[in-house]
Amino acid sequence: MARYRERRVRLSSSSPTFDVFPLLALPMLYYNFMVFFVIGLDPAAVNHWLAGPAFQLTMFSGAVWSMTQADVIITAAMGLLFIEILKSVGSPMLSLVNHGIAVMTLLVYVVEFISFPGFTTSVFFLLALMQLIDVIAGYTITIVSTRGLTR
Repeated sequence: MARYRERRVRLSSSSPTFDVFPLLALPMLYYNFMVFFVIGLDPAAVNHWLAGPAFQLTMFSGAVWSMTQADVIITAAMGLLFIEILKSVGSPMLSLVNHGIAVMTLLVYVVEFISFPGFTTSVFFLLALMQLIDVIAGYTITIVSTRGLTR
């Protein structure tokens, strides 16, 4: 029986800091900065900021397409979640450190969501949910890819 050579895909950057840093902490840091230093903890003011327009584009049809601050934050976080899942395939040792930090980031999301009135929004809940998906997917992908190394 002919044995085929299994190709391993390893994604890693030249910077271990990038491999370890949880990228979904960036939307949380932005949200924290805006709530703690710019807007305040008033839920009405936070919701007004999130519902405010981020930008508007006029299409060829003449219709105006606008995105709110909430749309931009969620869209950026979805892109970062995709990159985080790709990073899970990288070096198993760095991935485990990344997942440990991601769990701590998830705990910060949960504590802020249940403790501060300015963080009890759907946007922040979705960011926390994305962080949970990152933690679960990251551990799962790391376990599956490491299992392939021992076969």
